Amino acid sequence: MKCPYCGYQESRVVDSRPSEDNGKIRRRRECLKCGKRFTTYEIIESVPVMVIKKDRTREVFSREKLLKGLLSACYKRPVSLEELENIVNEVESSIQNSLDREIESRRIGELAMSMLKDIDEIAYVRFASVYRQFKDINTFRDELNKLLEEH
Repeated sequence: MKCPYCGYQESRVVDSRPSEDNGKIRRRRECLKCGKRFTTYEIIESVPVMVIKKDRTREVFSREKLLKGLLSACYKRPVSLEELENIVNEVESSIQNSLDREIESRRIGELAMSMLKDIDEIAYVRFASVYRQFKDINTFRDELNKLLEEH
């Protein structure tokens, strides 16, 4: 860290604590050349993940959009908001942990569906019907048959 007084490149951290909003870390530093102290703030840089949609357009990943879709699929189903938020957290964590800064919407949908299937099969079929854009009753029946074969 460059000293703001003498420009020397080396300093030591004297004190470190989270800021009031917990989004930054406040550090008191001391220059190793002139001995003067100064304060720096450290923040985590978040790089947005871009979602490649079916029509090849791109938009920033939105937790809220995924949660809204899950909420719609779970309407009047015995699935708690906490369970849905856990799904969103796991999907987001999986996306952030990948080294890719772009992900296809298909992959996000598949991740969410695989977790939703374990929680509530009716909600899973509802989500799949919108996500996979079931064209007719046969497509719907095929998805139900896959579920029945797994049991």
